[in-house]
Amino acid sequence: MKQNTLFIIAVLVCTLGLNAQLPPSFGKDVSQRARPSEMTKVYLTPSKVIWKSDNTGQFLINPEQLLKKGNGQLAVNENNLFQLKSTQEHKPGILLDYGKEIHGGVKIAMGIKKDKSPVKLRLRFGESVGEAMSEIGGETNATNEHSMRDFIVEVPWLGTIEVGETGFRFLRIDVIEANQEVPLKSVEAAFVYRDIPYLGSFNSSDERLNDIWLTGAYTVHLNMQDYLWDGIKRDRLVWVGDMHPEVMTINTVFGNHDIVRKSLDLARDQHPLPQWMNGISSYSMWWLLIHKNIYDYHGDLEYLKEQESYMIALLDQLASFIDKDNKEILDGGRFMDWPTSEIPEAVHAGLQAMMVMTFEAGSEIMEIYEKPELKKKYGKVAERLRKHKPKDNTTKQAAALMALADLEDAQKINTNILKKDGVERMSTFYGYYILEAMAKAGDYDGALNVIREYWGGMLDLGATTFWEDFDILDTKNTGRIDELSPANKFDIHGDFGEYCYVGYRHSLCHGWASGPTAWLSQHVLGINVMDAGEKIEIKPNLGNLKWAKGSFPTKYGVLKVSHTRNADGTIKTEYEAPDGLTVIQ
Repeated sequence: MKQNTLFIIAVLVCTLGLNAQLPPSFGKDVSQRARPSEMTKVYLTPSKVIWKSDNTGQFLINPEQLLKKGNGQLAVNENNLFQLKSTQEHKPGILLDYGKEIHGGVKIAMGIKKDKSPVKLRLRFGESVGEAMSEIGGETNATNEHSMRDFIVEVPWLGTIEVGETGFRFLRIDVIEANQEVPLKSVEAAFVYRDIPYLGSFNSSDERLNDIWLTGAYTVHLNMQDYLWDGIKRDRLVWVGDMHPEVMTINTVFGNHDIVRKSLDLARDQHPLPQWMNGISSYSMWWLLIHKNIYDYHGDLEYLKEQESYMIALLDQLASFIDKDNKEILDGGRFMDWPTSEIPEAVHAGLQAMMVMTFEAGSEIMEIYEKPELKKKYGKVAERLRKHKPKDNTTKQAAALMALADLEDAQKINTNILKKDGVERMSTFYGYYILEAMAKAGDYDGALNVIREYWGGMLDLGATTFWEDFDILDTKNTGRIDELSPANKFDIHGDFGEYCYVGYRHSLCHGWASGPTAWLSQHVLGINVMDAGEKIEIKPNLGNLKWAKGSFPTKYGVLKVSHTRNADGTIKTEYEAPDGLTVIQ
């Protein structure tokens, strides 16, 4: 009995997120079985009531009490609580807004009522108002996949219950049974997040860009859970391709964080060769490119060397998928992003470009490993791949990669494809690489306008995190995600979507959409990391901005920069650098 009790306590310690070591009295056996949490939990009161099933005061009494910050502790003499009263004809419900997308669940506290039996409540979490008001299934495709968002719980008399583990901003509560009186003291969101400082920052004369930078940072922050996830509602998995924009954002905002290495190692160990990571050949290439990026930023040679045997074997495997015409013939999942997935010409063009970038990065890594023969070998593979020029691609995603791989002229790509039809036919994932290609073409004003219109378009619809996908054409005659959709307007969340993100299954917090955060710091603040993090070149591109300033985490500490446009158009730059960091202009 004693051992069982200790085991339960150990599990509770981990569940409650206590990072301290277990007490010595627990014993070595229990301590070895305990998995400590790296997460922090806080409780949030709702910011507003969005909807009530009754406005007469007969079935919902004192709803404003839920908006008052409490102490989390019930008492036997509580009065003036929020009351839900059900009859055969009316089962009351209420929709709460917590003000911002969060990850976690809800803690419900119920006071004293005449009947001591538990009360059944239906809970519906939603990333949008529409999702929280929806039913499972149907044309809008609301689901309980990956994380439960629609279920019934029993709340105890004079007690609390904490349930849920998903991404949400809104919560609908309904009484299930008739003739119930439900006195609730509080309905608090249990917000679970990683308590880490924002070392990077960005501010400029354009408040819209500032909001976009911070929203991208927060989107990735929420997905930094036990591992680096793609989304907090779904899929809550380590998808390696999705990780690349996320890692660039982490480099920019949080610096050298262990969750990146932990997630990369998990993907490597879960997919021993000849498997492709996540079953997708391009995702194995992204794994290698991420390793090159984090070495370039942080210079952790010891960690890079841990990947040596796998990395060499991966490069050799990739090299076996090139035909006599120097064309990639990769198998497995042939995937870039969802909008291009049904366009073979785009997929091939993107994969060909990725193969070039991967072997160039692999050649540079072999130089770091001090393996000159392998450096030469993989460099020649990249040269071979350059001899094949993919044709008939018209997608912005593949065109951007071709420009970044120097398979096509960046300015030509920008003029003929990237700028065509504005921000139509973009994707939140490959939007980052479109911005990178525009920067390579020197079109900083154009890239800033893309950020304002495309990512800003999500903010205009009430977003507090960036989405798995966004089609600018869907914004015509649509309502906001934080309001009940009028009958004469589309629901931007429920009425649209393709592939894996149909309707409410669509994730509204997806880390791969955070590209502008890394892009603005690198290209507008002009912070270019060099020599494995030993040097920073400051080369700002303000575009049409009057000023921009911010901070950036380096291996030596935080670098602060400030740029101001003078009357004659020249830029005045000031900076504060940590000791040990070399800064060049």
